[in-house]
Amino acid sequence: MLKQNLQMRLGQKLAPQQIQLMKLIQLHTLEFEEELERELEENPALEKVTDENSEEEYSKTDEEYESEGNESIETDFDVDEYLYDDEPSYKTASSNYSADDEEFDNQSLLTEGQSLYDYLLEQIRLSNIDDEDLKIAEYIIGNLDTDGYLRREIKSIVDDLAFSQGIYTTIEKVTDILENYVQKLDPPGVGARDLRECLLLQIEKKVSSNPSIILAGNILRNQFEALANKHYNKILQKYDIEEEDLKDALDEISRLSPKVGGNFDTQTITINQEIIPDFVIQIKDNQVIPSLNNKNAPTLRVSEEYKEILTTYSHDKKSAEHKQAALFIKQKLDAAKWYIDAINQRQNTLLQTITAIVKLQKDYFLSGDEKNIKPMILKDVADITGFDISTISRVVKSKYADTPNGIVYLKNLFSDSLTNDDGEEVSTKEIKQHLQEAIDKENKRKPYTDDALVGILKEKGYNIARRTIAKYREQLNIPVARLRKEL
Repeated sequence: MLKQNLQMRLGQKLAPQQIQLMKLIQLHTLEFEEELERELEENPALEKVTDENSEEEYSKTDEEYESEGNESIETDFDVDEYLYDDEPSYKTASSNYSADDEEFDNQSLLTEGQSLYDYLLEQIRLSNIDDEDLKIAEYIIGNLDTDGYLRREIKSIVDDLAFSQGIYTTIEKVTDILENYVQKLDPPGVGARDLRECLLLQIEKKVSSNPSIILAGNILRNQFEALANKHYNKILQKYDIEEEDLKDALDEISRLSPKVGGNFDTQTITINQEIIPDFVIQIKDNQVIPSLNNKNAPTLRVSEEYKEILTTYSHDKKSAEHKQAALFIKQKLDAAKWYIDAINQRQNTLLQTITAIVKLQKDYFLSGDEKNIKPMILKDVADITGFDISTISRVVKSKYADTPNGIVYLKNLFSDSLTNDDGEEVSTKEIKQHLQEAIDKENKRKPYTDDALVGILKEKGYNIARRTIAKYREQLNIPVARLRKEL
């Protein structure tokens, strides 16, 4: 039996404007500039204010604004609200920029380049190869990944050639074309099926009587597993050589590229962009002064042209065309007014957040020493600013600060805490710094094991378990002791 009930519920939904604001907050400077340009193109009611026009606009008095016109008409919105609203409220300029802020240009470099696929096809088509073999070679090239490796099974390629190309061949035939044609192409190492083959193809291209190159080839060919595991004693015994000879051979191997396709563009056009800091940190009189990059937002205002259209409409109450145009303009003006307010709110949110971070990490910014980074989590910054933790997360995402000690990624300033032997809370970054220093100073012939590192850090007052050392070591991209061993 169906029943009808009335229920009252409280719910909270984000308005489209709030969602857009959250998106604006998490954009870094380059993305934000692109977003501004896109909005300026889509909304003609917005326009940038040049320095000259900006001064002129600010010099106007309220009486001058009011004297420009005071007529109104009966409609569902107030034209005067958009014609004669106080102009400075549309400005995005604020006093949080210092006079000597540096200018950061949005530098991007467009470079055209040939893809690895096209480069290989160009070579294979100029080689002395039969038509059917050429088709097989082209199909093999089409199956190479961006690093230049062939990671598909030969049997799968044989099956694909039969089903998709109508070419019936054998595993032996495809292998022969791969090894005698594709792997002979430039760059050396292309078409390899694993790392060992890639390095071996490169070393074999170095036709030389140099003993180091010959030894390097033998090691790659016959002792690759021992090399990968750094079992140098086994290699020394196998070839009955001195450590100096092995070191020379390893130098030759280190010059080889594990990714031969890495120098080629995966697309016809690539974009290389420099990091543009979102914040500027300055030190004056032992005080840390944060500010926003003044390229973050230009000064915006409502278009004068749109004001003139609305002025014309205000003098013509009966024209249906003018009324329809004015309704369209109202939508654009609403969007423009909200967008400028959102930019102001974004800038204020960013400035309050960086100010809170500077307050918590003042010692680090003054010294530039990572050991002075204090434990700090998102909640710490949220408590100071009053913003939600998710807002703080969006602010620090992909943001950088220009400090006297270099460019700093904001996310790197956040870390958990541990308690040392003195009962003080210390940042995990400080511990990682000591761990890195210990490994940098170790004897590479006998690298420290994780157990040894536990003892070293314990002497410094950090009582940490071995598994924690292993975790921090992995986060620092430091391999285990066996793989750090050198001659």
